[in-house]
Amino acid sequence: MSAHRAFPIPATLIPGDGIGPEVTAATLKVLDALGAPFAWDIQHAGMTGIERCGDALPQTTLASIRNTHLALKGPLTTPIGGGFRSANVRLREAFALYANLRPVHTIVPGRYENIDIVLVRENLGGLYVAHEHYIPLGDDPHGVAVLTGMNTREGCRRIARYAFDYAVRNGRKKITVVHKANVLKALTGIFLETAHEVARDYEGKVAIDDRIVDACAMQLVLNPWQFDMLLCTNLFGDILSDELAGLVGGLGLAPGANLGADAAIFEAVHGSAPDIAGRGIANPVSQMLAAGLMLEHVGAGELARQLERAIRQTLNDDNVRTPDLGGHASTATFTDALVARLG
Repeated sequence: MSAHRAFPIPATLIPGDGIGPEVTAATLKVLDALGAPFAWDIQHAGMTGIERCGDALPQTTLASIRNTHLALKGPLTTPIGGGFRSANVRLREAFALYANLRPVHTIVPGRYENIDIVLVRENLGGLYVAHEHYIPLGDDPHGVAVLTGMNTREGCRRIARYAFDYAVRNGRKKITVVHKANVLKALTGIFLETAHEVARDYEGKVAIDDRIVDACAMQLVLNPWQFDMLLCTNLFGDILSDELAGLVGGLGLAPGANLGADAAIFEAVHGSAPDIAGRGIANPVSQMLAAGLMLEHVGAGELARQLERAIRQTLNDDNVRTPDLGGHASTATFTDALVARLG
């Protein structure tokens, strides 16, 4: 994470779609109570970007992030099947946000206790970037669908080194490389091979092992405590990070950070949940924890720790929880209880 910066810190705010504006407003209220140092430039993307600017990723939003180098983003809607290309993927590409950091740890006691796993996901390559097209077959213009994935040696080396450096900084002891090199021998084989090459520079500091992705998915359910950090390709990281969230109570408790050399974008990892938008029952914790990662990034780690302590106390000591966590609190009720804790 970066060194402490002078306050106030300019930052771009993208409220998002669906429940995004609700959980973002709740997060801003909590950040205000913390005395967080951000000065916000409000911009739009996703469906809201299309409605306001005719583009899922407006040029004004891109210009804002180029200026601030820092953003907090609410969930954005990406249509299934047809429609516009994912604004999330476009943002990662536009700012070369090659590292996706998704830490999960137990906040609310549940089925699994004492979970503490950090997933590092390569963010720019693989199959997830969706370089795809159709080939006509007979009278069907969409007779064959083709998807192309690409991992570069340089990209694999960069994400592996990020993961090992993170492990050293944060006292992590082991990285498990997740792959499918038994079948995708080139695409994920280069990822596995390069990670082991980088690991040689960290011998005696951080251990390395590896798992085939399907075996890893099973073992995360059977014995998640065997894992410390996971280093994943783009698609596998997207899938396994949701599984990790399930170990600690769901996507409402899982934050994410997208990091590059010149910009960082922080986000809740869940979707825009249009089915509950406007009902006032969305869980804002994931977005709040993402703001905590953002505070750490700018050198305000004590504020981040204060925020997480207050979240734990509100959920566990005060038992104020939204419906996804088995409670009856509204987004506003939870937020007010959290602000009271901070006060």
